[in-house]
Amino acid sequence: MKVLLVLIISFILTAAISRLFIDDWNIILSGNVAMMLMLWFASLGHFMFTKGMVMMMPSFIPFKGALVYLTGIMEIILGPLLIINTTRHIAGIILLVMFVVMLPANINAAIKHVNFEKATYDGSGTGYLWFRIPLQLLFIAWISYFSIGI
Repeated sequence: MKVLLVLIISFILTAAISRLFIDDWNIILSGNVAMMLMLWFASLGHFMFTKGMVMMMPSFIPFKGALVYLTGIMEIILGPLLIINTTRHIAGIILLVMFVVMLPANINAAIKHVNFEKATYDGSGTGYLWFRIPLQLLFIAWISYFSIGI
């Protein structure tokens, strides 16, 4: 998945640049910069593929379109707050909650075979969950370690 590549490559590049210029890997900053860049990349989908993301949500959720836009905006805003020491912890907690709350939409999308980029029902299906659930757990662990300090 593209977001995973953005996260890992951004982390490696940020840590390497930090090591090169300030002689310190600065792992915590690198982890938060990588998450910020991943969130910004992921937020693009909220605006480019809104219809497909609406299809991902369970039917009982109201205001689906507004929620897609709101979560995209939150990803854009919360990303830079991870870089600032005084806001990192609270931004991390909010993102942690978001990642937990978004998981049912990903499960629902897999069950319904939603292809969010095309806004069709010809997606990968439940086999995708073997990748998506561990990915979501990685995001939760990443935020817990780099941003919240758990």
